[in-house]
Amino acid sequence: MRYIGIDIGGANTKVSSSDGEIKELLYIPLWKDTTLPSALKELSKRLKPDALAVVMTGELADCFADKDEGISFIMNAVNNAFDCKIEYVNNSGHFQDSTRNTRDLAAANWAASARLIGKEVGDCIFVDVGSTTSDIIPIKKGKHVAGDTDFSRLLRSELVYAGTLRTNLAALLKTVELKEGTCRVSSELFATTADAYMLLGDIERDLFTCETSDGAGRDRIDCMRRLARVVCADLAEISEENLLMIAKDVKETQISLLCEAISTVAEKNGLDTIVSAGLGEFMIEEAAMRLGLDCFSTSDKWGPEISKVFPAYAAAKLLEEEENVN
Repeated sequence: MRYIGIDIGGANTKVSSSDGEIKELLYIPLWKDTTLPSALKELSKRLKPDALAVVMTGELADCFADKDEGISFIMNAVNNAFDCKIEYVNNSGHFQDSTRNTRDLAAANWAASARLIGKEVGDCIFVDVGSTTSDIIPIKKGKHVAGDTDFSRLLRSELVYAGTLRTNLAALLKTVELKEGTCRVSSELFATTADAYMLLGDIERDLFTCETSDGAGRDRIDCMRRLARVVCADLAEISEENLLMIAKDVKETQISLLCEAISTVAEKNGLDTIVSAGLGEFMIEEAAMRLGLDCFSTSDKWGPEISKVFPAYAAAKLLEEEENVN
């Protein structure tokens, strides 16, 4: 039996099999790209799953009038593409009859991850830093005790809307420290976190899967050019040393945000162990060290490629386990 999990986000669609042999990340920005239905049909034809587990976050994309419209679009695309058994994961981390309140399916990818981590690890804070957001999920007695919606999780510091690739640097920085002194930054979308982490060597070029802010390339010089624009400069007037300082400011700011959120969640729930996942595990590990918390990496247990698509893997694994029990 082949069990496949799909995590349909606003920007990325992640795919994994329960045995970890299949691991794919597809860049399909829902707000501007109409290819999700055809992409899913291609996956169905190529992968031929016996059963499919689905999680989603893409319903928040601003091409939809509200979450209900987004959920309906995603479910229709999935249901029309696959002719196997299809199960949807809700915000409790369990499979839900699709005829029930579908709003419980909104932004539930983290719940699938948390349920699997609860079974495999136990009490901990599951921290997944992806391309766009960071989940900070408290797990106690095998179940998550986080808010049920993105709105409630933002209020509880269980969601930080910053990620490894797509975050506008103007959303993170107000000023940067350069050789010449403190410098204010522009509020334009001139560069993203992917540019900073590419320049610092924290991610490789093949992980720079999102669009660039200027539509140009993803090489080191392209990243430097975009970072220069953050302070309204170009490569003729700013040094590489200063650009590295900007990138380091980005990293420091993002790790500090993670530390604040993790500390709040840890103190509230009495937890002292972190389980890390996602593209930004390097940030999570640094945050855990600063906070003096133990950190267990999903990359170490399941491999780095599974870590990058962990919600899809978790959904597939949970479906396999449920089918075998039944």
